[in-house]
Order: sequence, then structure tokens, then C-alpha cells
Amino acid sequence: MSETVLVSACLLGLPTRYDGSAKRNQTVLDWLAREKMIPIPVCPEQLAGLPTPREKTRFCLGDGRAVVTGNGAVITFSGQPMNEPFLRGAHMALRIARIAGCQRALLKERSPSCGVHQIHCNETMVAGVGVTTALLVDAGISVQSEEDLPADTR
Repeated sequence: MSETVLVSACLLGLPTRYDGSAKRNQTVLDWLAREKMIPIPVCPEQLAGLPTPREKTRFCLGDGRAVVTGNGAVITFSGQPMNEPFLRGAHMALRIARIAGCQRALLKERSPSCGVHQIHCNETMVAGVGVTTALLVDAGISVQSEEDLPADTR
């Protein structure tokens, strides 16, 4: 039987990004096919009820781990607080992962929801994780980004 894996919808070619675009990634698609994995597409921000397109967001304090523990902040570029919808979307993504039996996730690097190693804090790219990634890891789900795929598939 094939394994299910939670995947950022934008990586599969769905127009879910903040600007209404996709980040279709052929390496991801090839990896999923080769490994015979069943992708379960999610966009935590859409799951939270945010529109597409929507205003770009970034962290202004901490990263996703800090937001999950109540010590961080993610905001829109115009300064609107976004912790609540980002947490709601992360919880919905976790719920979907559990329903689908996902033990792994493949998420979009540098996203405020899905970043696995890097995020934007204020105007700088820094080490850190997105809100959804933090919640999934805390729940025991193994998370990697498209940039973590084995070199032979890139």
C-alpha cells in the first residue's frame, strides 16, 4: 500500500500562494511518483479561511515555534496580526494529516506557514520554521522541504 504524505498545495501546482500563483515543482512531483506516495495537498492559509490572493505576511517576532507557544508574532506587511488565522490553519492541516494517516509532510521552504529551515523575519531571511511546520513536528510528523529531497532527484 502507498504512503500518504501531506504536501504544500502550491508545490503540486495549485494556485494557493499569497499572490494567487503556484510554485509547481517537478522534482517534488517526480519524487512522489518514484516513491509511490499519495500526496494530500494542503494550504494552511486557505484552510484558515484567508482569501487568495491575500496580503503577504512575515514574522516580526520569533518563528512558528514561538507563535505556537504564544511568544511570537506573524503579521501582514501592513502590520495586521495574523497569529490566530495561522494557528487555525496549522491545526486544520494537522487534522487532515491525521485523517489521511500522514506520518510525513513535504512543505514549501521559507513560507510563514510551511517553512522548514528558513523564514522571513522582518526584512531578513533567518533560520526558523513556519507555524504549520512547528505544529506538525510537535505532533510527531516528520517534515521536510522541497529543498531536502535527495540530490539524485533534484
